[in-house]
Amino acid sequence: MRRPEFIARQSRCPSGLLGWFIGQIMSVETAAANDAALTALALEPGDRVLEVGFGHGRTVERAAGMVPEGLVVGIDPSDEMVRMATRRCRRLIEAGRVRLARADSASIPYPDGFFDKAYAVHTIYFWDEPGRHLRELGRVLRDGGRLVLGFHANKEIVVAAFPASVYTFYSTDEVSRLLEQTGFDGVEGEYSAGGVALAIARHRRSA
Repeated sequence: MRRPEFIARQSRCPSGLLGWFIGQIMSVETAAANDAALTALALEPGDRVLEVGFGHGRTVERAAGMVPEGLVVGIDPSDEMVRMATRRCRRLIEAGRVRLARADSASIPYPDGFFDKAYAVHTIYFWDEPGRHLRELGRVLRDGGRLVLGFHANKEIVVAAFPASVYTFYSTDEVSRLLEQTGFDGVEGEYSAGGVALAIARHRRSA
């Protein structure tokens, strides 16, 4: 059954009481894919890590536990999700180990090469110009920095469940090509729990 458009739009940028409720649901529904993305990142204790679309903040919290000498930064376009994740991660924020901000991945408020690793799970569907977002992610990653994208691939059963006015789905080959066109190489494809595809790549900084 197709998801109603107003619910789909809330999934894109949760707001208000409904947005809070959806955030709680997503915390459970996306746990396996987010955990798989963290595993694929191969985090090191001192890594500086970026999560795009942190939502409920559960994965930021888990990532911070995996980089005890590093930093986890999260950006999300939703004020409601910033509030939810801030409550969850307050102690980590106060300790200087986590930073959260309302921001768009097409314009990330960090300098070139700041991050060692970055990941985005279930966000590529909402990017009007995915190449623009991927180039910006490449800008803030160091040379050789690792990126993991988690997404439902473009399959008939998936497409039928979500309104095309909100979601745009891509095949794993299309995502690989987008990454290669925007400064990434070593693209690998894996599948996490729940049939979510993981595209894993390294950024190559131009000489």
